[in-house]
Amino acid sequence: MKPSPYTERFSRHEIDEYYRTGMWSTDTFHDLLARRATEQPDKVFATDGSRSLTYRELLDAVERLAIGLHRRGWRAGDTAAVQLPNWVEFIQVLAALSRLGVIAVPIMPIYRRDEVGYVLSNAGVKAVFCPATFKKFDYLDMYRALRTDNPDLTIVVTRPDDAAKAIAAADDNIFVLEELEVADGSAAELDAPPRSDDPFVIVYTSGTTSRPKGCVHTFNTYCSGSRALTEPFGYSASDVQFGPSPIAHTTGLVTSVLLPMLAGASTHLMAEWDPLRGIEEIQRFKCTATVTATTFLHTLLGVYDSDRHDLSALRLWTCAGAPIPTAVVEEASATLPNLRVLSLYGRSENLVTTTCSVSDDVSRALTSDGRSMPGAEVRVVDDNGVPVAPGVQGDIAYRGPSHMVEYLANPTETEKLFTPDGFSRSGDLGVMTVDGYVRVTGRTKDIVIRGGMNISVREIEELLAHRDDLQATSVVGMPDERLGERVCCYLVTAEGHAAPTVKELRDYLVGHGMAIQKTPERVVVVDALPMTATGKVLKQELRKDIADRLLAETDAAAPVAGSR
Repeated sequence: MKPSPYTERFSRHEIDEYYRTGMWSTDTFHDLLARRATEQPDKVFATDGSRSLTYRELLDAVERLAIGLHRRGWRAGDTAAVQLPNWVEFIQVLAALSRLGVIAVPIMPIYRRDEVGYVLSNAGVKAVFCPATFKKFDYLDMYRALRTDNPDLTIVVTRPDDAAKAIAAADDNIFVLEELEVADGSAAELDAPPRSDDPFVIVYTSGTTSRPKGCVHTFNTYCSGSRALTEPFGYSASDVQFGPSPIAHTTGLVTSVLLPMLAGASTHLMAEWDPLRGIEEIQRFKCTATVTATTFLHTLLGVYDSDRHDLSALRLWTCAGAPIPTAVVEEASATLPNLRVLSLYGRSENLVTTTCSVSDDVSRALTSDGRSMPGAEVRVVDDNGVPVAPGVQGDIAYRGPSHMVEYLANPTETEKLFTPDGFSRSGDLGVMTVDGYVRVTGRTKDIVIRGGMNISVREIEELLAHRDDLQATSVVGMPDERLGERVCCYLVTAEGHAAPTVKELRDYLVGHGMAIQKTPERVVVVDALPMTATGKVLKQELRKDIADRLLAETDAAAPVAGSR
């Protein structure tokens, strides 16, 4: 097989090994779906509370759409954005684009004009699939406005209301999704399908520190992350995945779409998170496993009532996106004794870096974020890319089959990722045990440097997670003229509780063995922490907020000109 130019990131030996071990294959996303539709046509694959599609029904809908898009000139190498909620149409669109070789650019539903406009420009997007409205936001209106800078942008509206249908009828470049499906076509009229080593998606980083970067993945690099999870999760065709994590993001797409399809299982998608409704839907669809940010599990436990609810079918809850506090694991174990809680650590660049396994001792989720996946290697390295000793903190670095090809149109940042021997630096701090288990301790830029002392915010947040009076906390550094930085704690109080004072928090942390110099010197009480849709706290917003607060206080205290 002639190598694809998109596999140049990998050596010939690595490519051969990935194919030999089954981490890569010649299958595309469309190929996987076609096989499932042949083997188990009547099995329900995807539900979302409004629609339900069997494997065969999904394949038929995919091919109708692919033919319709092809007749309108969509070709391999084009890029199309998909800003859809967790609806089954998302899977239909993704598979149709895969059949044509059109590169999908998932966009998180929470993104608005500034972020969306940047992605459209950066990825050279020619068309977008979007809802007319969702959660009271008018996506169609936003994309029509974005045509100022993208005059040729094609807009495909999913689940349109009457107003959106009228707008589409009057505009030659706005379509309703169903109208693009061709009922009388034949797959024979389509061009040759793409290869599994051709670009599949461009997924954007969450942008917690800067403009998001587009991670270019082939189907092989993307699907290998899902393939490697099958064994650690003990996954089989009998599983029903619960998917409240956005499938427009890496976590949701890898675990709520590709993983169940690989196993011949089913998936239930949830577009809007509500913990009570989440419990009801897990019961209704008999969901067995899920992967979410810790926030989802924490809020579900807060409303669970053993007298009214039955979650006995749910065997596995994997927390990703940020390290899971020990307090949450302990609460879940006490509340839902049949549930196994695992911890997973990954990033858009290489999907899953480490994960705990169902075969691990239960304590692993309390003390680590797992170990490397099959076929991959993980190291903890110093600033020069040299591995550090077990127990020593450093940058978590990855090498393996699920690493992206590149940051789109950004060779400088792409090359900066890699150590001299080809490991991709994450920018996440961690420590590794002798037997290879990793614990994420924070970001390389997510430490507070107080008078030359490096303070791990993770250590503080972990201890505060045990307090019943706090619903959520996030620790950042605040500027200080004398020490450089001091510790600032943002917190959301639990219902019915008063906010603790700085002294109360410091006494609590010191009482748990923390040096007084590491404890918060300011507390800011907020109604909610700013977060990405995957549950990561937007710490740059908190850093900006505390800097603005300090500046305002300085200005207010400054003497007025002419006063004495």
